[in-house]
Amino acid sequence: MIALENLEIVPVKNAELRHLLQYNIDQKTKPQGSLGQLEELAMQIGLVQQTTQPSLNKPVMLTIASDHEITNEKVSPVPTEITWQQCLNFLNGGGGIGFLCQHFGFDLYVVDAGVNYDFEPYPKLINKKVRKGSRNFLNEPAMTLEECNQALQNGRDIVADFAKKGTNVIGFGEMGIGNSSPATALLSVYAGIPVETCTGPGCGLEPEGVNHKAQVLKQAIEKLGIAATPEENLARFGGLEIATIAGGMLEAAHRRMLILVDGFITTSGFLAAYAINPAVKDYAIFSHCSNEPGHVKMLDFIKGKPLLDLQLRLGEGTGAALAYPIVQASVAMLNKMTSFSETKVYNIIG
Repeated sequence: MIALENLEIVPVKNAELRHLLQYNIDQKTKPQGSLGQLEELAMQIGLVQQTTQPSLNKPVMLTIASDHEITNEKVSPVPTEITWQQCLNFLNGGGGIGFLCQHFGFDLYVVDAGVNYDFEPYPKLINKKVRKGSRNFLNEPAMTLEECNQALQNGRDIVADFAKKGTNVIGFGEMGIGNSSPATALLSVYAGIPVETCTGPGCGLEPEGVNHKAQVLKQAIEKLGIAATPEENLARFGGLEIATIAGGMLEAAHRRMLILVDGFITTSGFLAAYAINPAVKDYAIFSHCSNEPGHVKMLDFIKGKPLLDLQLRLGEGTGAALAYPIVQASVAMLNKMTSFSETKVYNIIG
């Protein structure tokens, strides 16, 4: 199986359309550039959809979950049972992501990529379990390359199914106790940043615990080494939910869908996707900068410009959901805001 076979991502370069979009934005009844990032978003979305009148259709939020045996090394203060318990909470409309998706009109699905639990069938549960948790990568790779490829392919298949149903905007979140450890390791490996400088508290470690976590991750990277390909590094240091997210993002870009990227762990999935194919960035909207210290380093490395900075570190997709009204506003500005030609307001610009 080749998870990324037939994956083409077309960069959104279109000089003629860019010029037309810029003209339309500049003709709105406002000083040029005065709506800041809203104007940048409108340009990006128009280029992604190749139109001057974009639309946001059937938004879906995927909260992708897995467990991690690296928690055996005491890198998280929270019991791993919380992963499956929170998944059930989300499926019943609870948690941060549950109420935000209801409030902002997302169709929320929970994806079991590798939870150490056997779920009963649920209408909004997508079963893509590769195995019950990634391995302890202090001792061995988190996934075999075959398992990593399966997770990447699972992400692609999920997104492809929603695209066929008319979804053109998709948010990604995650759930997995201990998953800030693989996210930090991937940041260090992909960006070449010393792991000691980007390790954070995750679910609430005290400073002594953060130091211990950094040492565990440093030892793991030294032991397994840095591989020659992005996929091999993802297999060594990632997680099943992170690989599934990466595959989903690559497929979304392949299908010219808007990608809403959440916080630290979700961005590590984007980091893997970006290492595999940098053109994915054209389709990504970085919803916020989280309070996990490694996240700003991730965003700096990929030159991602977040919409919000609310000091969040919840994950689940909550930041992506909170940013969505801004995305909606950018499309509404392009499609509905009055222009100088429609009003009696004098255009001093020209």
